[in-house]
Amino acid sequence: MLTVHHLGVSQSERIVWLCEELGIPYELKVYDREPDTRMAPASYKALHPVGSAPIITDGDVVLPESGAIMEYIIGKYGNGRLAVGPDQPNYADYLFWFHYANGSFMPSQMFALLLAMQGGAESPMTKRFLQERTERAWTLVEQRLGQVPYFAGNEFTAADVIMVFSLTTMRAFTGRKLDDLPNTRAYLKRVGERPAYRRAMKKGDPGMAPMLA
Repeated sequence: MLTVHHLGVSQSERIVWLCEELGIPYELKVYDREPDTRMAPASYKALHPVGSAPIITDGDVVLPESGAIMEYIIGKYGNGRLAVGPDQPNYADYLFWFHYANGSFMPSQMFALLLAMQGGAESPMTKRFLQERTERAWTLVEQRLGQVPYFAGNEFTAADVIMVFSLTTMRAFTGRKLDDLPNTRAYLKRVGERPAYRRAMKKGDPGMAPMLA
């Protein structure tokens, strides 16, 4: 039985959402963060040496990492749905955004989080570098969503599932507003209208309103 181990307010919301979009059976186990540190509890860290969300178990398989999990679920349980194949014209776009999500965009948002945590203690050069990297990522997203309705093109794909966390929940940690990003706001409105997204957020984080604006 596929089990999604969801750490509250974390990247594992992606996996819950993916399962809901695919309409596949799965068991959901929700873990609360430690109240003092806001880190994963010991029971979550014990699942895999990586110790961070997301993690799934499937029989003897214990698998972390968003991208790996999503490819595993799509390939094993989804019959390839929500992925784009090499015979399709938007294959390269799909691959780029699917991997950009955690390869570049999430790190850029971590830069913003580090800036906030340091409280101005960094050097002016370091601050400028981090700010430029962070805003460059948002600009790229805004430009893309002004060209097409979804990251891979005209249809919703797993590239959207993996990208949305950084556009929404991650902002609870960074405080980034979307006032200057009309295309991104319109995109998140479309995402928020998806029944599978609403189900996933209600199941995984019922006490948190999705940050869609």
